[in-house]
Amino acid sequence: MRTARQWWTLTSRGLLKVLRNGEFLFAFIAPVFLAVCFYLPLRKVMDSAPGMDYGQFLMPIILLQAMSFTATSAAMRSAFDVSRGINTRFRVLPMAGWVPLSARLGTNIVLLLVSLICGAVASVVIGWRPDGGVGGTALLFAIPLAIGVLLALVADGVGLVAGTPEATSQMLGLPTMILGMVSTGFVPEERFPDWIRGFARNQPISQFVEVMRAADSSQSMTWSVAAPTVYWCLGLAALAAYLIVVGSRKARV
Repeated sequence: MRTARQWWTLTSRGLLKVLRNGEFLFAFIAPVFLAVCFYLPLRKVMDSAPGMDYGQFLMPIILLQAMSFTATSAAMRSAFDVSRGINTRFRVLPMAGWVPLSARLGTNIVLLLVSLICGAVASVVIGWRPDGGVGGTALLFAIPLAIGVLLALVADGVGLVAGTPEATSQMLGLPTMILGMVSTGFVPEERFPDWIRGFARNQPISQFVEVMRAADSSQSMTWSVAAPTVYWCLGLAALAAYLIVVGSRKARV
């Protein structure tokens, strides 16, 4: 019971901090801003291609980018706790070592759900409509949520290892931007130059986008489509475990 109360107290602290910092508002603005910035200028050009509905095409990357914004917030919160000595104070309390991590994860999951809902609303506004039935639509939203949880754990570990918000922002900002922009989330693979097409097709964001599009279609999901996403998720889980272990050991030194 004491551990449960500690977890709830720390989770409530994190949620109140998220509310005060305006992160819930940013979770709403980020997918809307992304949808507007890409859908409005590119819609006419993209819709001119045979069989293209750009609102439908853009939906997966809107959800994934919303998840990545939340992961960045998770890393910053973790780094702030390290830089301000909060984790050091927790270690001298009669508290299980996993409680602060699980409380941060609880906060991140709430923010992920808010981002997911806001991203779905923004996608509906630009013309997306579910096309995979009840099961496919459920899978469509479960995929980015699961990826978001893994990214939040990786980001939490990055914050523990980096130790400062400034270093954390540098470690996460550029890779996230590059992978998002050079992916098949915004434009089809054939629109990329030949020299970068292989990277754009095989990098993780593109694989996540493709499996989400498969879930949001009338066709059955196949292992050949799902396998890259499963392997990338396993890699993210292993990376998160490694970073959290290294960050926890660093904090005890």
